Amino acid sequence: MQPTILSIANQKGGVGKTTTCTNLGFGLAQEGKRVLLVDADPQASLTISLGWPQPDALPVTLSTLMGRALMDEPIRAEEAILHHAEGVDVLPASIELSGMEVSLVNAMSRETVLRQVLDGVKRQYSHILIDCMPSLGMLTVNALAASNRVLIPVQAQYLSAKGLEQLLQTVSKVHRQLNPKLAIDGILLTMVDSRTNYAREISALLRETYGSKIRVFATDIPHSVRAAEISAEGKSIFAHDPKGKVAEAYRALTKEVMRIEKQREKHQADLGR
Repeated sequence: MQPTILSIANQKGGVGKTTTCTNLGFGLAQEGKRVLLVDADPQASLTISLGWPQPDALPVTLSTLMGRALMDEPIRAEEAILHHAEGVDVLPASIELSGMEVSLVNAMSRETVLRQVLDGVKRQYSHILIDCMPSLGMLTVNALAASNRVLIPVQAQYLSAKGLEQLLQTVSKVHRQLNPKLAIDGILLTMVDSRTNYAREISALLRETYGSKIRVFATDIPHSVRAAEISAEGKSIFAHDPKGKVAEAYRALTKEVMRIEKQREKHQADLGR
């Protein structure tokens, strides 16, 4: 059984990519899934927020492994994998990854280096979630080329909704040229302040503009100060504030993601008959 490899992508920063990657990962682990979280951002926010505050001091990180792949050396991804107390594994990043972005530009098969890294470990997991950097550079293209699904977090604001077009073009280009298995799972509205008309208008606008072509998740992730606090704590929203509205939303998102997977598997099984 091939794992679900899901890129959490948006070239705009501050839309909740890392928060979504971690809490969806923990949500899936609570449902009994085997989950690997991959930090593909040189800022290493995912690594830091999961309790490794000095990622640059880690002996082996994603950039080490991608460097080995570029040099045709044995990759041995398990050397880099960290284990989190709440039952997910983490492939960490460090600032070295920003140098990798430059190295990739002149490399052969430069779009598939991350795929080579994950090939060695993917059989051990049911779900691999990749936290992408806020750009459409080589690292994000690598993540999309390695994935079979994309989830796009979008803040309920006009400008972040506007940037979607560019991302959708990149996804369809990667689908055409590099990775025909790539498909969009959906757009996820994050940091939604449901008390304001503005957020409701943006939500309606997104559903109207894209809803016919792309799923907009039924679950919205609410804005919350408590959710912002956890990035310093090294644990999930479920451990930090289990009864809060954000934990509830991520539980609902996890269920929705699993439901979509079931439908997809059924559809593929029907096609195979």
